[in-house]
Formats: sequence, structure tokens, C-alpha cells
Amino acid sequence: MKSLITLLSFICIAFTSHVNAQTKLDSLLPVRGFSIAAPSVRNVDSFITFINKELAPRKVNTLLLRVDWNYQYESHPELRDSIALSKADVKKIVAACRANNIKVIPQINLLGHQSWAGTVYALLKKYPEFDETPHVKMPEKYKWPNDDGLYCKSYCPLHPGVHKIVFELIDEITAAFEADAFHAGMDEVFYLGDDKCPRCSGRDKAELFAGEVTKIRNHLANTGKELWIWGDRLIDGKTTGLGMWEASYNNTYRAIDMIPKDVVICDWHYERPDKTAVYFAMKGFRVITCPWRNPAIAVEQLNDMISFRKGSTKEMKPNFYGMMETVWSGTTSFMNGYYSNQKDQQGGTNTNWHCFRELYNAIGKLQ
Repeated sequence: MKSLITLLSFICIAFTSHVNAQTKLDSLLPVRGFSIAAPSVRNVDSFITFINKELAPRKVNTLLLRVDWNYQYESHPELRDSIALSKADVKKIVAACRANNIKVIPQINLLGHQSWAGTVYALLKKYPEFDETPHVKMPEKYKWPNDDGLYCKSYCPLHPGVHKIVFELIDEITAAFEADAFHAGMDEVFYLGDDKCPRCSGRDKAELFAGEVTKIRNHLANTGKELWIWGDRLIDGKTTGLGMWEASYNNTYRAIDMIPKDVVICDWHYERPDKTAVYFAMKGFRVITCPWRNPAIAVEQLNDMISFRKGSTKEMKPNFYGMMETVWSGTTSFMNGYYSNQKDQQGGTNTNWHCFRELYNAIGKLQ
């Protein structure tokens, strides 16, 4: 009997210690995220193993999955990839995340990123009337820079038919993933308010961008869901010197004062630990700092986030929301690099898998 009581005491102490450590980590860093493309159909099981064995032990609590057209949409089957995740595939991912207390957020790139290089993606391919710049033809061989300023195509946010389709996709994908948040992308939007667009020509680009963010946010809010977006279009690229990729050169940055404050901002900077999280937080937004492939920069960004939270007023502290590792490749190439400990082209560790490891090693020490 005495030994049983002793065993129960040890279990109780261990459980209490675990709960206290988890509470401390949640207090220091509410969002501990990982962003990657949704797996292909054949890689669902291996990705679930990765969730169980790699994400969960590191206390990742948010998984952002870039789904786009990799789902068997029932509302718009014409927009599916030729081989796409089924509802059963998605439910397996959802179950693994629920078992590990990981929140899943699906993403569909909205507004911008409707094409890449020489390929037009499903929405504009099936509904070319939504194209903001139909006069810009896709090149046989893509290069940047080019005379058309073509990086990625955008849909026209003022086209009367676009939101019916977009909202049906959002509703279906958030239901499939049982999600209370949705990521709309909205980064690197270069085509907006084009002079030749019969609807957008001459309009304020900041108002156009803010209007699209607000429409999507309001649609989600009707069912109690949050909108997350990348933050680059809300930063003045010229004044800050951050340039046209990490920030805006076409004046959309003024939209930061026009959109609802409950939109969550994913603030990405990959080559320097720029302190723009402070800017977003002071504007009243929750902000998540997002590294990519530089481990040293990621750890410095983590230290900044912790410092911002510690040094803030009670009003500002919740706005410094956490960290999210971003992966801009498929799950297969990432996991191959991760498990083989593959080096970068210079034989170093500037890879997204090394960055993930180092960031979460540092997060683990916070406990």
C-alpha cells in the first residue's frame, strides 16, 4: 500500500510539473507554429508520423497547411488538382493534430498568387474573367524582371462573381479541417488596381486591398472564425528600406489603418531580424514572427518576441502572439532534407529543416 501511494505521488508530481511547464510555455509564446504545403495523397501517413514524432514533442501547437487546390472540393470540383486530398485524408490529419493539441489552419492563396512562373492556377484557369490583368499573357519562358512586371497573377477584387466562389471554398475547407481560423495568404500582391481593369482602374490600391481583407474577414466572422494573412503588403517598403517583396511599393501599406484589428498578421523576414512585429502590435494587431531558413536569424527573432512580450504593457503583450517556422516546399522534399540532415549548397545549415530544429531547440529551453 505504501509503495502504491509513493507511485501515485510521483505520478502526481510529474503531471503537475508537466502542466506547469506547459502553462509557462503558453505564457511565454502563445503560438508555436509550423507552416508547410499540405501533403500529397501518398504522403498523408508519413506526414502524420511527422506530426506525432516531430511536431508534437516540440510543443508545436499550430499547423498552417497551404492547401490551395489540393483538396477534393465538392462545391467546386472543377478547381481540384488532378490528384487531391479526400475528406478522409483530411480527417486523418485533423485527428492526429487533435490528439496532440495542435490547431490546424488551412490556407488558400487569395487575391494574389493566382499563378506562378508560366503556370496559371485553377481559379483563373477555370474563370479567366476574374483576372485583374487579362492583357498580360503568360510567357512561354518566364523570367524576372520582365516588361509586364509579371510576378504572379491576381484576381480582380471588384469582379461581381469572384466572392461567391471564394467564400464557398473557404466554408468547405474550414469545415473539412474543423478549423476556427483560415489563412488567406495575400502576400506579394503586385497586380492590383490595374489601369486597364474596367472595375479597379484609378482606385486607391490601399482601399482595394483593405476592402478585400475586410470582405474575407467579415465572411469568416459570421461563423466565429478568424482571418490570418501574411503582413508584407501592410509595410511601407520605401520608407523602411525593406523593398518590394517583404513590403509594399504600390502603396497598399496604408491599408493597415483600414482593416479590422482582429486579423492575425504573419510577419515574415528571412534575411534580417527586422523589428516590424512592434509596428503591427502598436497598430493593435496580434502578430506572429515567421522565419524560414536561417537558424541564427530565427533564434534572434525568437529572443525578440520573448523580449517584446516581457517588456510590454498588459495592453500590448497579447499582440506579440508567437513564432511560426515557414517551409516553402512540399512535405516530401522537406522531410527528406530533415531526416537526412541535408546541408545547403555551401555545405552549411541555412535550410528550412535546420532552421526548424534550431528554432524549436531554443523554444524547448524556455520551459
